[in-house]
Formats: sequence, C-alpha cells, structure tokens
Amino acid sequence: MEATTRGSWHPQLNDPHGERDGRYDDCRVHTTNKYSGKTMIIDKGLGRHAFEDLIETSGAYVDCVKLGFGTSPLYSDEMLHFKIEMARKQGILIMPGGTLLEAAVHQNVVGSFFDSICRFGFNAIEVSDGTIELSRSKRTDLIREGVNRGLTVFTEYGKKEFGSTIDPVELEATAEADWEAGAELLTVEARESGIGVGLFDEQGECKLDTFERIMARIPEQNRIMWEAPLKSQQVMLIRSIGPNVNLGNIHPADIITLEAMRRGLRNDTFPSAESFRKETILYMI
Repeated sequence: MEATTRGSWHPQLNDPHGERDGRYDDCRVHTTNKYSGKTMIIDKGLGRHAFEDLIETSGAYVDCVKLGFGTSPLYSDEMLHFKIEMARKQGILIMPGGTLLEAAVHQNVVGSFFDSICRFGFNAIEVSDGTIELSRSKRTDLIREGVNRGLTVFTEYGKKEFGSTIDPVELEATAEADWEAGAELLTVEARESGIGVGLFDEQGECKLDTFERIMARIPEQNRIMWEAPLKSQQVMLIRSIGPNVNLGNIHPADIITLEAMRRGLRNDTFPSAESFRKETILYMI
C-alpha cells in the first residue's frame, strides 16, 4: 500500500535522514527535545520586503532572529516593531545582539536597556562578553534579570578578537553556571565571519582537537549552540553531532539550504545507501 504523504511529497522525501520529520505544526520544525535542532539567523539590516520574504519562505525553519551586534537602535521604532511583531506571530524568538547589552553595561544603563527590550516586544536576549569583561556575578545577574522579565536568555562564550581561542574547561564551567542561572542555550562565539575566532582557524576550518575536548566535557551538548556561518562548518557539525545540532549566525539566504542539509537533501549530508535501506524497512514495518 502506498504510504501516506504530507502535502504532495512522500515522507521519505521530506526527510531522508528520518530525524527531522514528524515534528511540525503548520510546517514549523519541532524536535522532541526543546533545546535541540535550533537555527538562529543573524539579521544585519534586512529591509521590510526582505524580512517578509524571509518569513514567508524560511520562517518554518527559523527558531531565533538576532538583530546583529548593536544595530537595534539604528532602526526606526516603526521598523523595529514591524520585525518583532512579524517574528513573534510566527513563533520565532527575536533578540538584539549581545553587543548592545555589553554597551548598556559599559554605559551603566542596563535598567533602561531591559525596559526598552520589553517595551518593543523582544522575547529574547543574548548575554555576552565578547567585547567587554563581565564578572561571574554580573553575568549571573544579567541572566536572572532577563528571566525575571519573561525573556528567553541565550548566553555566549568567547571573545570577538581575531585569533581568540576556546578553553574547554572554562567553557564547561561557564555553561553550567549560565544554565543554573536560567539561560536556555549557550552559544560558542564565531562571529558572523566564522574565520579566525573560537572553534575555527584562519581558513574557517574546525580545530578538531578543541572540538573533541569540548564534546568530551560538556554534559548537555544539546544545550550548546554553535555559531557556524560557513557551509563547510555547518556540514562538519551536522555530520559530527547530527541533524538536530543547534546552529547560529546563519545567513538569512542560507536557511533553506541548511534545512536541506539537516535532512540529507543535499549531497554534503546525503544518506548512505545502507541508511536508506534501514529507513525503508523501518517505514514499511
């Protein structure tokens, strides 16, 4: 008997890997673990129509929109409200970049920052110290303030300077303290370039020894989001961790491509013949 289909496509064409399918409400992706399989995009200045097109074509595969760096105050209030409202209607988290909160800390206007975030309707924030230094107690206070304001809190580990590296032991300690304070996910810094920062070297290649040490130390790997703006980085992380790895700083134009790679619908992550055979047997059973 012919299998039932979703829409016009056979289920095994929707998701050859078999790990993303069956987790949708009106096409929105929902993984079984609330922390897994998240995609965060970085919006560096999309206009009204580009943002509308993004939501229409790719919104089902976006979990969070980050208005990059400290750009949020550079929009008109009307444009900011427009983007926030459109994202929220689609069930998407939207937040300003962590650099804006760092600026608020540096200028001693943190209270005003949170007031503005809530007034505009942002539903998430990023707590980071990529440019400034934050004490552990201050970082915890910022996370808790975000949680108390009803915001989803992402944190970020790593510095933005070219050549900065990751200390897996420090990353582990930071992640555990951030989660204890109320953060949902910790993001590993790679900037919007993915070159010469954190996990990636000057050619954008993964430092495999560092990656392996991180994977060995972090107990809740599904609560880590990896900034991975380059396709080669996304492929490496999907192959290493699986289709439901959390990926951030994705370019808006790459969302559909990334979702295709998560499902094995692109040659980079295409399922092997053996995996197809097993999936077909399981499906028929």
